[in-house]
Amino acid sequence: MAETQKGILGWVERSGNKLPDPVFIFFYLIGLLILVSVFTSLAGYSALHPTQVDESGAPVVITAASLLSPDNIRRLWVDMPATFTHFHPLGYVLLVMLGAGVAERSGLFASAMRQAVRNAPKFLLTPVVVVVAMLGHLAADAGYVVLIPLAGVLYAAAGRHPIAGIAAGFAGVSGGFGANFVPGQLDALLFGITETAAETIDPSWDANIAGNWYFIVGMALLFLPLIWWLTDAVIEPRLKRFSPPDDAPMANIGDSNAPLAPEQRKGLGRAGLAAVIVCALWGAFLFMPGTPLIDEEAATPQGRLTPFYQSLVAFFFILFFVCGWAYGAAAGTVKNHREAVKLMAAAMGDMSYYLVLAFAASHFVAMFEWSNLGLIVAVQGSDAIEASNLSLPVLLVLIVVFSAIVNLFVGSASAKWALMSPVLVPMMMLLGVSPEMTTAAYRVGDSTTNIITPLMTYFPLVLTFCQRWRADFGLGSLTAMMIPFSMWLTIAGIALTFAWVFLDLPLGPGAVVDYQLPAQTTAPAPVQ
Repeated sequence: MAETQKGILGWVERSGNKLPDPVFIFFYLIGLLILVSVFTSLAGYSALHPTQVDESGAPVVITAASLLSPDNIRRLWVDMPATFTHFHPLGYVLLVMLGAGVAERSGLFASAMRQAVRNAPKFLLTPVVVVVAMLGHLAADAGYVVLIPLAGVLYAAAGRHPIAGIAAGFAGVSGGFGANFVPGQLDALLFGITETAAETIDPSWDANIAGNWYFIVGMALLFLPLIWWLTDAVIEPRLKRFSPPDDAPMANIGDSNAPLAPEQRKGLGRAGLAAVIVCALWGAFLFMPGTPLIDEEAATPQGRLTPFYQSLVAFFFILFFVCGWAYGAAAGTVKNHREAVKLMAAAMGDMSYYLVLAFAASHFVAMFEWSNLGLIVAVQGSDAIEASNLSLPVLLVLIVVFSAIVNLFVGSASAKWALMSPVLVPMMMLLGVSPEMTTAAYRVGDSTTNIITPLMTYFPLVLTFCQRWRADFGLGSLTAMMIPFSMWLTIAGIALTFAWVFLDLPLGPGAVVDYQLPAQTTAPAPVQ
């Protein structure tokens, strides 16, 4: 462990360990925000509103508001329940997790991952592990707890180095954290926060959790061959020659390498049938008489599909819930509706820390909005960037790099985005960049440095998995092994972000790179 006290990695570990819990980071920032709001209010800090004009047609002046003013003090204490419960990500995440909790605890996610990886031909073992790892994000912690140790076992069984399998699984689950083939919990979480920030500029902007769908698929398709090449050509050849020990660590991992039981295979079949039925049901909502998920009166094709995009949170809740129950009923893990309810309740229990974090984050975001500082900084920041003549692809690349650096110290994706989005999203909207594109750039940086920081929650767990196969494998060994993945994934993510903006590709259904400010509206009174 002495290695962790030396060099840059030692500094990262020591510095990060000194940081308080993210909940208290928000509380400290609220205290700082109050002081800043008082001073900026006294100094007359202001900017011109980008979309609102007064009755004479002149732009509305936005002035910094003191959070110690009587109105804001009253708002803080009177509106505290509403501030918390109306926090956009809260409803999105809890709803998706109600369904995902059933799918995870019934055993569906674990069985699906085991079946997918076990059936992989030897030469395709690495890409299959990586694909399943990326899809494992839908299963919350199951990707870390189930897939990563299972990958080590399967590599050993195939005559390959088990730690190389652990590296591939870790790189896919955590290094490719923002990449996937379908939207899921992370999309609901991030776009809920994005919506709050975007409404500062455009109150009519609604989140679409499929707004990064094409982009995250692009990330997955780019990261997949890169992790495959790094694992097979760079990492595995550099590992010490492996000889299976007499006390094989398979015993410590349990029966992860055992074939699925007949009832588990039957459960997977039932879950697949349930998935087809749910997808067909949502398709019917698009084409049945009355078209409940299409706004026939909307002027644009994107507007017509707005109800469908907004329904995707409910879609994933129903999909996970029905598939989990179908699997559990066949596999014997969910015997009746009471057990299904218990699984949902257990999922909410796991969200207890997130609820505490959301309480702190919701008040920081709300008070930042009350102070008007976010909008003023965004307006003045966009003016300064516009004067610097930096291209939009370069600006988004800088967001990727900044997010990657912050990720070394603050692991929570929601905590970082709640801190950064109130300034970044409005600022980029004023520069003509959509909230979806800014979110996409953030999630690239939020992914690629997870695998090299000891502050990542599951980093010690992955180290333990490695030590099952090699007792002298230390923290420095794991970090050094994962640095090539982090470096190349960051470079690839930056290149993807640059190319996406340069080619002006759609980010998801109804989501584009560019953004156009809404028409100017008359404000009833200047913003205080």
